[in-house]
Amino acid sequence: MDIIRNFPLFAIVLSLFSGVLCTMLKGKTAKYYTLIFECVLILMATCLLWYTVRMGESFTYTMGEFPAPWGNEIRAGTLEATFALAFLIIIFCSVMGGWKFLVQDVDESKVNLFFSLINLLTAALMAMVFTNDVFTGYVFLEIMTLTSCGLVIVREIGRTTLAAVRYMILNLLGSGLFLLGVVLLYDITGHLLMIPMQYNVAEFANSYAAMRPITLALGIMTTGICIKSGLFPFQFWMPDTYGWSTPTSASVLSAIVSKAYIFLLFKIYYRCIGIEVFETLPIRKILYVLGILGMIFGSISAMRKKSINRMVAYSSAAQIGYIYMGIGIGGMMGYTAALFQILAHAVTKSLLFLTTPRLAETSGDSLLFKNLQGSAHRAKDAGVVFLACSLSMVGIPIFAGFSAKLMFALSAARADNLKVLFLTMMALAISSVLNAVYFLRTILRIYSEGRGGADISAHRIYEDEQGIEGMSHEMQEGRSEREGLQARMEYWIPAAILIAMNLFFGLFSWYTVNLIQMGLDMFS
Repeated sequence: MDIIRNFPLFAIVLSLFSGVLCTMLKGKTAKYYTLIFECVLILMATCLLWYTVRMGESFTYTMGEFPAPWGNEIRAGTLEATFALAFLIIIFCSVMGGWKFLVQDVDESKVNLFFSLINLLTAALMAMVFTNDVFTGYVFLEIMTLTSCGLVIVREIGRTTLAAVRYMILNLLGSGLFLLGVVLLYDITGHLLMIPMQYNVAEFANSYAAMRPITLALGIMTTGICIKSGLFPFQFWMPDTYGWSTPTSASVLSAIVSKAYIFLLFKIYYRCIGIEVFETLPIRKILYVLGILGMIFGSISAMRKKSINRMVAYSSAAQIGYIYMGIGIGGMMGYTAALFQILAHAVTKSLLFLTTPRLAETSGDSLLFKNLQGSAHRAKDAGVVFLACSLSMVGIPIFAGFSAKLMFALSAARADNLKVLFLTMMALAISSVLNAVYFLRTILRIYSEGRGGADISAHRIYEDEQGIEGMSHEMQEGRSEREGLQARMEYWIPAAILIAMNLFFGLFSWYTVNLIQMGLDMFS
């Protein structure tokens, strides 16, 4: 069983190797290789989760057998294994569910490069989840930034180029701030490994003069991650980045990349600074306020949008606000709620970005609300999936979104602070109402009959028939049936997996909560 201790390192190294390998494969071969490879990683993460739960403790893997402070360490516990497993499943579903649009949006000669970026991003993701060293976290944070920009610009239209440049500039600003914070903490503590750094910070905890530079360093790092993850008021890069990317890119970026940054920041709070010390700093209160503002203003911005992709993108800003609000509330329940929200939002938002283009393709490839009328009747499977995801985002019981909001309410009630309880409950109520307004309005639009949408659909059908004119009737039917079945399976399988995960988080949330809290205990 000790070989399982090597799985975190295997996941990182093999993902790096796969990124290089995919540059030498053809596009479709690279796709199938990536899907198979993600399945292997999912199996490894499952074994790792089983192992850490069975052992009841975390373990470290020392690179090169060099001890601190010279060595580099990988650390795995129940929390890391849980998030690694969830993130890998979402990547698998995003790649499979977005393939239909990927071949339309990306030049055939560059499809293999797209999957190379996906594998390199996976390596960065696994490293950020498992690293026990803040500088290693920074290195792979930069790799994730660069690969994310590549996933945006690979579509090669004017809007994606502009979005990628804006995303790159802001993310490099965030990365620079994060690196500056790392340098300051290293200068103060003399360590880059997380636990030795925490020991030194604990020695300074009772000294106001010593804590001022530590607070400054942590504030700079937090600002950098807030920019990169899109916390209010830094959310303005989200609509173009998510809205104009190919669906697989939008799914991965919104569901995983922004959450990986927050997970790394949370590890720094818990394992570099120490959660007891962090809770005494003013940073937590600032995050609480910005989280609430993000929840409300993100929802207001989503309400004002006239296209479904930009509406879904701005709703991500609101959901990011929930996570930071949970960190701001603090306590075991507050941190549990924040981490649970990461998972709940990831499985929901990834599926939303895979579903909206399927509604649009039956409406003349238009994402404008005025052209989407009746699209759920023309694409029945996409309509049902969008409905389920919308109900989760609003917070309807049995779905993951409801469990997350309930946890935030419980964490506020346990905070023993009437002001926090009042503000949290008001923020949850206002945000939920706003979520209901723009998501239910969209549902009514896509399920209401309209002649415009039908005419567009009919025109597309006519064009498709003209495109295969000259083929025999039997050949046309056989080709359409095979291609249609394959396209539906490539969507149904990931949609079924992600909806099942959503319902599991909603109906059996205590299992995930127990894993998260077990992992937090191992963090200490």
